[in-house]
Amino acid sequence: MSSSTVQPASYTAGVTDSSHHQIVIIGGGAGGITVASQLLKKDRALDIAIIEPSDKHYYQPAWTLVGAGAFDLKETIREEKDCIPDGATWIQAYAESFEPENNLVITREGRKIHYDYLVVCPGIQINWHEVEGLREALGRDGVTSNYSQDYAPYTWELLKNFSGGTAIFTYPATPIKCGGAPQKIMYLADDAFRKNGVRNQSKVIYCTAGAAMFPVPDYCKSLDEIVEKRGIDVKFKHNLKQIKPETREAIFEVTTNTGVELVSLKYDMIHVAPPMSAPNFIKNSPLAAASSGWVDVDKNTLQHNRYPNVFSLGDASSLPTSRTAAAIRKQAPVVVENLYSLIASESFKGSYGGYTCCPLVTGYGKTIMAEFDYENKPKSSFPMNPAKERYSMWLMKRYLLPWLYWNRMLKGEPFEGDLLKFLQSQ
Repeated sequence: MSSSTVQPASYTAGVTDSSHHQIVIIGGGAGGITVASQLLKKDRALDIAIIEPSDKHYYQPAWTLVGAGAFDLKETIREEKDCIPDGATWIQAYAESFEPENNLVITREGRKIHYDYLVVCPGIQINWHEVEGLREALGRDGVTSNYSQDYAPYTWELLKNFSGGTAIFTYPATPIKCGGAPQKIMYLADDAFRKNGVRNQSKVIYCTAGAAMFPVPDYCKSLDEIVEKRGIDVKFKHNLKQIKPETREAIFEVTTNTGVELVSLKYDMIHVAPPMSAPNFIKNSPLAAASSGWVDVDKNTLQHNRYPNVFSLGDASSLPTSRTAAAIRKQAPVVVENLYSLIASESFKGSYGGYTCCPLVTGYGKTIMAEFDYENKPKSSFPMNPAKERYSMWLMKRYLLPWLYWNRMLKGEPFEGDLLKFLQSQ
């Protein structure tokens, strides 16, 4: 173990030509902070550096509720320096490239940071540019997206002022963070339109590049019933390719039995879930899987498939599960256990089974707490039917989960769902 002097959390490393840390973590979001906190709880002597360029930390799962007027955007933002655990060194910089054969990270400024062990969790890249005209149209004339804090408040402006017409909600042909978010805001919009007395003058359309409402059959069945009951027009295999703000048209590539055709739909408002990918500096690095661009790790151990001293978790990893904060909640302890075992030259103890959770908000005061694993089987933490809409799960989504995020998850505390299951078994 390193016996180097432990720096306080508020310390930002100065710019020097090179430095060395026992463990370097790429990304100071949910994954990076949680792993660092849990590692330091395990061993305060560890020398850990977190490379993170942003001076703000965001609780992104609440942006859907911001877009629905049910959460204050300011409550989703904290200072990054206040989130980094005591004992970790914060290097405020952009990671630019990797030389894993030399245990080296190079920042955008050209600084070389050497490591013994590397944890890669920089989050996901939003590719607004892949939908023609979208970047220029966002934030005005009815075009919005909750996938940015810049536009989530505008979503609420659109919902509360909607006077009727066509409201479109899209889901892209790529993996995205929080896969339920595109339809959550649709259900909340439907609710808002009904409360404001304009639903009868409105058409709500869900255009998804996928072939089903949700990948887990048990939850999909409930969602199919909800959209049918509410009269929502669902269009499968519709992938948004262009926004024409001057004519308020959305152009979709539609996959049919005879090929792909372009279809134009008029909108009065449109909420776009944009295409996403691993960040470019990951895709262009030796750490990436050639076929996908995500960090190439074993889905159970979270260890890199080619570089044994590298681990990854969260949105940028190749793990075949939904990209949510709840998934990170279960991935982080596996990274911590296995990384610490590697340092101690012991066999791995941690194994990740693909657990994730997507609180499917289906209206104001209604949520399906969709928990599942790699096999797309429900893995509920509660002794009740998990596919049913519940007010209690809405309260958890709105109030409890944000509190747990700031006060337990980022502090390195154990996953509450494990405690619930233990109590149920007694």
